[in-house]
Amino acid sequence: MCPSPLGWPNGERRNATPGRTLRTVIVEQQTDVLRIRAGARFDFTTTQPVASVFVIRPEGDLAQATLAERWSTNPDVAYRDYTDVYGNICRRTTLPAGNFTLDYDVIVEVSGALDSFAPDACEHPAAEIPDDALMFTLPSRYCLSDVLYPQALELFGAVEPGWARVQAIVDWVHEHITFGYGSSSPETTAVDVYANRRGVCRDFAHLAVTFCRAMNVPARYAFGYLPDIDVPPPYAAMDFCAWFEAYLGGRWWIFDPRNNQRRRGRVTIARGRDALDVAMVTTFGAARLNEMTVRADPTDDDAQTFNR
Repeated sequence: MCPSPLGWPNGERRNATPGRTLRTVIVEQQTDVLRIRAGARFDFTTTQPVASVFVIRPEGDLAQATLAERWSTNPDVAYRDYTDVYGNICRRTTLPAGNFTLDYDVIVEVSGALDSFAPDACEHPAAEIPDDALMFTLPSRYCLSDVLYPQALELFGAVEPGWARVQAIVDWVHEHITFGYGSSSPETTAVDVYANRRGVCRDFAHLAVTFCRAMNVPARYAFGYLPDIDVPPPYAAMDFCAWFEAYLGGRWWIFDPRNNQRRRGRVTIARGRDALDVAMVTTFGAARLNEMTVRADPTDDDAQTFNR
């Protein structure tokens, strides 16, 4: 039985009551803090001013801390920040007519440990899923779990519930979907990815989220910066990386169907139902993206050297 998380604010476990079995969490022994310097550059051309929203800043929580950041634009523009319904940090601005460049640079401290691993983390019965996780069991724009329910049931219905089932979903997506830039579009749903067996990291995440939700496991889409730590060369050009989180054993856990391995230095930017909720750039009008570059690497820089 999975201990009920109901009544625990935000799904966080409080002091355990007698008789409750706590999950086993395996974390890499090396837990030093990693300092990551990350950022992105966008180059746009517009024919008229275009209202826009950027979601490229690391989230602020106990798992990661922003030490310093810098926004620069050419030309200068006014902006304001807000927090969306999922708690993501968003920046609103207006792209001026003509050429526009935005460059974002940030230093973030994260744990030096690999993504956590909890093989005995259990599934919660639907009646015991916390209120704020229920939305992540439902179909969304790209994650049509109602449509792919028969396929999910056939593939994973007999797998042991809990961590084993989510990992089986991740393994299946990793093994059966071929990665390729240009193999999907902004209209591509998890149903399309399942049929075509091709996609980019967001499509891998969408399909895994869809299968999890079809099995009543809360799953939410996430994306951020992922440096090439412990990854042998040659290195591909960096991009924003997408993964997902599943709710098991009273908390959210990271799963990465594109890479299917535990990684270090992951910097989360945002979470939502799917990529529609957390697009890194939303433009309310025509804006041509000429170029986008993403960077994320370990660094010894601190706030003082960053601001020189």
